[in-house]
Amino acid sequence: MTRSASRAGVAALALPFRSAPVSATTTLALTVFAGAAPATGAWLTRLLVDELTSGAASTGRAVFLAIASAIAGGLAIALLYLAGHLGEVVRHRVTLTVESRLFQRVATLPGLRHIEDPAFHDRLRLAEQAAQEAPGTVSQFAQELVRSVVLLTSFAGALLVVWPPMTLLLLASVVVAVLARLATARREAATEEAWVATDRRRLFYRALLTDVRAAKEIRLFGLGTLLHTRMIDSLATVSHARLSAARRGTLVQSGLALLGAAVTGVGTVVVATNVVTGGSSVGDLVLFLGAVAGVQTGLSAVVLQLGEAGRAVRLFGHYLDVLDTGDDLPAGTGTPPSPATIELRDVWFRYGEDGPWVLRGVNLTIPADAAVGLVGVNGAGKSTLVKLLCRFYDPQRGTITWGGVDLRELDVAALRARIGVVFQEFMTYDLSAAENIGIGQVRQLDDRSRIVAAARAARADDTVAALPNGYDTVLSRTHTDDGDRAGVTLSGGQWQRVALARCLMRTDAELIVLDEPTSGLDAEGEHRVHSTLRRHAQGRTRLLISHRMSALRGAELIVTLVDGRIAERGSHDELMDADGEYARLFRLQADGYQDARVR
Repeated sequence: MTRSASRAGVAALALPFRSAPVSATTTLALTVFAGAAPATGAWLTRLLVDELTSGAASTGRAVFLAIASAIAGGLAIALLYLAGHLGEVVRHRVTLTVESRLFQRVATLPGLRHIEDPAFHDRLRLAEQAAQEAPGTVSQFAQELVRSVVLLTSFAGALLVVWPPMTLLLLASVVVAVLARLATARREAATEEAWVATDRRRLFYRALLTDVRAAKEIRLFGLGTLLHTRMIDSLATVSHARLSAARRGTLVQSGLALLGAAVTGVGTVVVATNVVTGGSSVGDLVLFLGAVAGVQTGLSAVVLQLGEAGRAVRLFGHYLDVLDTGDDLPAGTGTPPSPATIELRDVWFRYGEDGPWVLRGVNLTIPADAAVGLVGVNGAGKSTLVKLLCRFYDPQRGTITWGGVDLRELDVAALRARIGVVFQEFMTYDLSAAENIGIGQVRQLDDRSRIVAAARAARADDTVAALPNGYDTVLSRTHTDDGDRAGVTLSGGQWQRVALARCLMRTDAELIVLDEPTSGLDAEGEHRVHSTLRRHAQGRTRLLISHRMSALRGAELIVTLVDGRIAERGSHDELMDADGEYARLFRLQADGYQDARVR
């Protein structure tokens, strides 16, 4: 549920004055003057016409009034241009502010629960749309409203003097138009909310069609037409809904325009009749026509923008809701103690309240400075366990302790600073090779010697040094470097070494988690990496996860996870003697390597 429209509107209107107070205040002042200028010009025109039709016109007075009228008209246009430029400056600063606040909130969410929630992504899409549109739309509407109020106030005297009922007629027509436009705005905003998931899928299909990582499969399996069709179908569905809402609004506004024309016609007939009978002057008719035209033009602009502003304000509520999204993990304040003995006590976890249990009563101790291997088929819960150790989630039941302290009592940033991980689904960033490695320890991103040392430790130095621009080469097929030089990409195994180097940047990490760290490497590369890891990870607590059973034989303790439960634990020899799940998996894998010619 979004905030009330009034609170969202106030927040949107306040943004310009918070983001650019001087420019916003100046724009408001110029808008007031610009709104008063047309009325001044109309009064001067009326005096000029009356002077010219008086029968005793003074040339000097007529020239003065003509020049003054022209100056007033030119000044009004100049003020509008100046106010428009300053308004654009304000909108740019507001856009910078709202984008920064929105994605700062997303970036500082401590856990993954919101990030892995589709409903949150729908809200985020609406919030991003509102962040881009609402402040500028509402700010522009506010300027137009101020200008129109000043304009109406300036012309009110003229309408009251010439034909008082016209003021009431115009006011009535404006009230009807405002109510109708607000109803249209609500329908348009409701349409955006109802179809946001479909529109997000359209963006997903569009991104896939240009994703370098997906390009091979799309072409091999002939998916281009399928993805294109789904993208267009999603676009057509959303467009149809938007056009339906807009069509109703257009019909209503057209009817209101005819109503306004009828009101103007009635007033013009009455004043023209008065001129014929001598009750009013020709100047009065000119002033009346100018006042009606000015008021209707100004109010029409306000009514039209009112719809956009109303829609923007409603969507802006989603932006405020995202900013107010609470942390998905309770904050801790403690510092992780040393050494890093990790203990899971009766840990139960599932991703949704109505979802299946992924981990079921897990009890496990990972001793300090020891290597523990974790084995299990896909879906056994291995990667989920890693997420809990990094405290991306908290378990629903049970506790995880670090050196005897519950993870929930520790400062999240301090905890993660003591952990180095190579995730099974590691990222390949469209950054330089040096940055791809250095981001493992952001504060050392500019320390080239540390980056090179980490690359050497991960056996990635030779690969990176051989790139066209060495460590400054952009690892991307879709971006260029600062010199507009095309980037390059790496093989899966080369990327895996870079990801490992990223992990090894954390030389002070006490817990190293390696989730399938060598799945993309050949036999020789795997052997070298494990030799390197044994050398560089000495003295640290290690959790090793791999489907290659040989990679875990040297671990002091091997644990087998089956359906979210620990089925067995022990050394390699103990588990083979037990002839359980570990032995079954090991023999299945070993069968593929058996050859009588190998001695």
